[in-house]
Amino acid sequence: MIDLLTVTIVLLGATGLTLPLLQVAKKGEGALAGYILSGVLGVSLLLIGAFTLSPTSVSWAGTFLSPDQLGGVFALVMLGVTLAVSVASFEFIKTSSNPIYYSLLAFTALGMVLLAYSDDLLMLFVAWELMSLPTYALAGFDKKSRSNEAAVKYAIIGAMSSAIILYAISLVYGLTGSTQISVVVEFLAARPSALAGVAILLFIAGFGFKMSIVPFHMWIPDAYEGAPTTVSTLLASATKKAGFVAAIRVVLVAATVYTITKSPVFTLANVFAVLALVTMTVGNISALTQKSMTRLLAYSSIAQAGYILIGFVPFAANPSSAAATLGMTGAILHVINHAILKGAAFLAAALVLLQLKRSDLGAYNGLAKRMPVTALTMAIALLGLAGVPPLNGFWSKLLLFLSVANGPFWWLAVAGILNSAFSLGYYAWIIKRMYADEPESPEKVREPFWFVVIFAVLIGLIIGIGLFPQQAINLASSAVSSIHA
Repeated sequence: MIDLLTVTIVLLGATGLTLPLLQVAKKGEGALAGYILSGVLGVSLLLIGAFTLSPTSVSWAGTFLSPDQLGGVFALVMLGVTLAVSVASFEFIKTSSNPIYYSLLAFTALGMVLLAYSDDLLMLFVAWELMSLPTYALAGFDKKSRSNEAAVKYAIIGAMSSAIILYAISLVYGLTGSTQISVVVEFLAARPSALAGVAILLFIAGFGFKMSIVPFHMWIPDAYEGAPTTVSTLLASATKKAGFVAAIRVVLVAATVYTITKSPVFTLANVFAVLALVTMTVGNISALTQKSMTRLLAYSSIAQAGYILIGFVPFAANPSSAAATLGMTGAILHVINHAILKGAAFLAAALVLLQLKRSDLGAYNGLAKRMPVTALTMAIALLGLAGVPPLNGFWSKLLLFLSVANGPFWWLAVAGILNSAFSLGYYAWIIKRMYADEPESPEKVREPFWFVVIFAVLIGLIIGIGLFPQQAINLASSAVSSIHA
């Protein structure tokens, strides 16, 4: 019997390969390729959802793929974001190269699905490249803007990230003679060494570029601003989550059995704590001074990565503790929430750029009078990112802060609360612009049907999870239980 994961992989791969034929047949105009990909992504979501509820072994993959809840949750999140980006692109990307654009999206989705379920370092690296290479082209898809500059910078940093990951894999293979993650972890637990510690730190650096944690964040603002905003949505809300699932499968599991040195100070829990503090603080402070909405959202995305890292800390310190389970539940829940919230914010920014041809904050003055649905979506997304109840971002931040509040890392909870309060300042400033300031022009602006549909779905998820969080918490908790420790 063919399992549903295999069907999804074949479906996405076949779609990516066949969509360019539409351009060869000169049927690239219009949104036909987009409709096809959106339908395939919708079917893939249903298949992965069913597979997550009732997983089966993937016999052809051997030990390369692990059909567990962790992979299912991340695959659902990343496919959902890609579907929203595909639908939004009906209006945003209207060129004769449409089939190529949607083909690249299909291959990115395929890479993310494989990465979510990867249980072997070689499979993880292949999936990482399959996900990353199409996004370099997507970032430079709009030749009339700063897209080329963004794509070049993103590609160079991405190549550096891949090289670091590959070097770490080579070190681990040299030490253990295996690339299977569970075998590697068992070996490190039995025979720790300085070289193994170097490999783990290299993994943190390599995955850190994609996760946008400080100091590996330097490419984020320029790439997000220069790329088409729908592609920025994909980078912020989907491929970034792929970095986190890779870090959970490799670095976090290794952290539970390995200490970098015998010093009680230089532990991986402390490394994660410092990275979390610096990342959320630098992200929020930098966002405060931005004049472009895309750059502001980019720095805000960096800050959100810092909040997610808080959940890594208690798990790295003691994976069997209640705080560890609570922290990782909060981290995975925040991954889900962040994908929804940041997706809504970036797509709202994309529509403003599409209709008003501006991305500066001045374009948002009086936006509620000109584009009421877009303004409402942006306002709700920003409040959710700040953690204002009863929206979904509140619950994940609450779990994250509670997980470290009663232990040696209590100061991280204080820093998280202060950063959230600080971020509300610049989020509220944007909302004030949209609802209190006068618009530069009183003329109403058209809000396309497909964008309104996406906004309605995302607002429903933000408010629905906020009011009824238990199902989402249970989903995140089930993913934690499948983390090998």
